[in-house]
Amino acid sequence: MPVGIAALLHTVRILLGFGRHLAATAQARSASPDFNAIAACFGTGRLSAIFAHLQRGLLRAAALERVLLARAARGRDIHFTAPRERPATTPADPPAGQPPDPPADQPAEAPAAQPAEASVARKAPPPSRPPGWNDPELFMPTPEQLEAQVRRRPIGQTLVEICLDLAVVPGFCTGAFWNTLFDSIRLHGGSVAVLMLEKVRREEAFAEEQDRKPGSNWDWLEMGREAFRRVLGFFIGEAADEPFDPLPGPRAAAVATGPP
Repeated sequence: MPVGIAALLHTVRILLGFGRHLAATAQARSASPDFNAIAACFGTGRLSAIFAHLQRGLLRAAALERVLLARAARGRDIHFTAPRERPATTPADPPAGQPPDPPADQPAEAPAAQPAEASVARKAPPPSRPPGWNDPELFMPTPEQLEAQVRRRPIGQTLVEICLDLAVVPGFCTGAFWNTLFDSIRLHGGSVAVLMLEKVRREEAFAEEQDRKPGSNWDWLEMGREAFRRVLGFFIGEAADEPFDPLPGPRAAAVATGPP
């Protein structure tokens, strides 16, 4: 098994195991007074919406697993790539190839007329998506569609989408697993900032939902990590050997620690 793929499979299979565990137990755990700490990460307490997200997350994680295994079967590994950093520019130091701005008392030159062919060659806008296209309650993609998405997107972006559907956040993970997941996202073209911003948005949506619900309380805002453990039964990454990571063989060398 190529080392880079083994590291990603280790992470993906832990996510798969957690998602399956939560999907199998969410109905019973929803009666727990601590369940709102998890529901807030989905942005709603409606079980139908939570189960829809869990189903899509599991399908996407399984699709990523298939793509990784197929790549390994061809003898190809996946390597880390350093995150892009945009060079900082200032008004006094315009980007290369761009003339400096004219003085304030000098009128700017009129832009050159564009040839007629240029306007014709402009790309047509992408087709609009139907309302609710990203709501798994309304549109559940097929495994084939998800696998096609995984193949054409950066792996880090796919990991972020899996985490969003499975409500994986730092507070639910061991420190070691979150660090590995963080690096796997960042070094494979994803953005942890997207994950954290959506977490905040969902918490705000959940708070608004609770405001409209008679008898609701705000205890979920002050629940600590032990409250999460009471609901989940474990932190993600704690049970890495069984049953959440069936990958055989030693894995220490495959843990993501940075670019080679």
